[in-house]
This record gives sequence, C-alpha cells and structure tokens, in this order.
Amino acid sequence: MSSAGAKHWSAHVSGPDLATAVHQYECCGAWVVAPHGSYDMHSIPPLAAVLDAAVRKHPKVILDASSVDFADSSFLNLLILAHQTGTLRVAAPPEQLQRLFEITGTDTVLEIRETVNDAAVS
Repeated sequence: MSSAGAKHWSAHVSGPDLATAVHQYECCGAWVVAPHGSYDMHSIPPLAAVLDAAVRKHPKVILDASSVDFADSSFLNLLILAHQTGTLRVAAPPEQLQRLFEITGTDTVLEIRETVNDAAVS
C-alpha cells in the first residue's frame, strides 16, 4: 500500500513494563488506527481515547491489528464499544486475536478483514 499523500499522526506511550504506540493515517477514504504492542487494562486507555475520537470523527475506521502482540478482554471490550459507536473494521488480526474473537463469538459481531485494503474497500 502506498502512503503517498496520506495523512499521518502517531502517539507513543511507555512505562516500565510496557511499550505501546498508536499510528493513524488515511487509506482509501477510511481512517486507520494501527496500535503496536500489548494491550491490557493498564495499557488500553491511550488506545481507547484515540479509537473513540476516530469513530466519532470519521465515517469509516479500520483498526489495523497486525502489530498487536497481546490483547485481553479490555481490548475486546474497546472494539465492541467502538463498533457500537461507529463503523469499525478490524484488519489483519494475528492468531492470538483471531482465537480471542472465535472463543468469545465476537468474530460474528465485528467486521474482520484480512488486510487494511480489504477493510477500506468493503
């Protein structure tokens, strides 16, 4: 995917035992939120603020989950809330997230796509 002409924004949050980053950019008319790192109840607040603002501002938001190393129920809850607030697609979830979605049944609720481009055009 070419990012020529795309708008980019990023935030970085770190602490003694965690490092997370959230990058944002526009792709094919959709707003992409790309978190990197591990997300649990302690590290989720910055991502929650970014995702909440994105779904309230943009008609279509894609969460590029490809660089999420770990996620627990707080991450899952955040996705469900964002899905209820606006149009959210989840792209490229790694195996751990796919398994979490399957076990909880949220794979039937969330719109999950293989790539960011697939999510942008759907």
